[in-house]
Amino acid sequence: MENMQKLIRRVFLKSPMGANNDGPPDLDEMFKDLKNKVDNLFTTNPKNTNGSGGNQKPTNINDGSGNIKILPIFVVVALIWMATGFYIVDQGSRGVVLRFGKNTEVTQPGPRWHIPYPIETAEVVNQEQVRTIEVGYRSSGAGTSQELRESLMLTGDENIIDLQFAVQYNLKSVQDFIFNNRAADASVRGSAETAIREIVGKSKMDFVLYEGREEIAVKTKALMQDILDLYKTGINITSVTMQNAQPPEQVQASFDDAVKAKQDLERQKNEGQAYANDIVPKATGTASRLIAEADGYKVSVENESLGNASRFTQILAEYLRAPEVTKNRLFLEAQEQIMSSVSKVIVDQKGSNSLLYLPLDKLINKTSGTNKDLIDRSQASSEAINSNTSTRDVINSITERSRGAFRARDRDVR
Repeated sequence: MENMQKLIRRVFLKSPMGANNDGPPDLDEMFKDLKNKVDNLFTTNPKNTNGSGGNQKPTNINDGSGNIKILPIFVVVALIWMATGFYIVDQGSRGVVLRFGKNTEVTQPGPRWHIPYPIETAEVVNQEQVRTIEVGYRSSGAGTSQELRESLMLTGDENIIDLQFAVQYNLKSVQDFIFNNRAADASVRGSAETAIREIVGKSKMDFVLYEGREEIAVKTKALMQDILDLYKTGINITSVTMQNAQPPEQVQASFDDAVKAKQDLERQKNEGQAYANDIVPKATGTASRLIAEADGYKVSVENESLGNASRFTQILAEYLRAPEVTKNRLFLEAQEQIMSSVSKVIVDQKGSNSLLYLPLDKLINKTSGTNKDLIDRSQASSEAINSNTSTRDVINSITERSRGAFRARDRDVR
């Protein structure tokens, strides 16, 4: 304790009282002396702390005494204060200079300076940084947790779905972002919920779950941007990504059964359509072929009829000129046609009286085979010329010609 008192006397007290008196110092005297020393820090004429009167001469600022120089201190303090106004704006960021809280300018990337605090302050905001907001779920190191209050939504056909999506955004106006936003993430999440619920409420459940996911994301992005621009938040929505869309967990099993039934229906429709696509062209082709064959048969019949009519006309003209010659020629042509395709047995009864043995059974069989070959050749020739004359007509024609020939021969013999 005694050492502490001596130290205080050496630092703060220069009066003889502190040097000659071993007792405790007077507190009033000590505080008075301390006050005088503080006053001397900011004056070039320090007060006399030893009570010698006010006739002491002013102290020279450059003398070798222990008095503090005021001007260098002010210069150093001013330089330090001015140096606090330097700041650096990184690439992709913008600096907003505030003078007593009012926006004065927006600075570009690079080293910058502003009037130091408390006159001006600078806020550096990363404008190009992409920020992400999760709606309906939260990702963490331990996994993903659901936020049913955000994800459950009502569709236009009065069904409930569990919809989760992520929103990414950056800034397009740092002034609006700083002055018109109290909580940027909360603003984006609120606009996202408002937009997605409006769009889902106008859509059907199947459209939201399957074919309309991309369209809903695009519409949500546009509506969110309109809402944020209306409030001048300075936020730019870059993308809206649908993470998960499904029915609520309580009805997931029933919904899966309904989906399977719908898939079976679509599969059966596709199979029926495939069968129809296979049968209909075949039927169409068959119909076209039959029509073409009918047209060809029609043309062949017409041409054959025209040919027969023309031939008959020509024969008639020849018959009118020479009836006997024409009849003989027709008879000979008929005999030539008949005899060239049948077996012939010629017996001369006038020149011989011998009994002849005729193997009639063999002749009959041979004749039957010959007639059959004749019929086959007639059908083949008929098909070759696209003629549809029946076998019965050919046989009847041959029979009639044979009968006519034999009758004519009998008449000539008689």
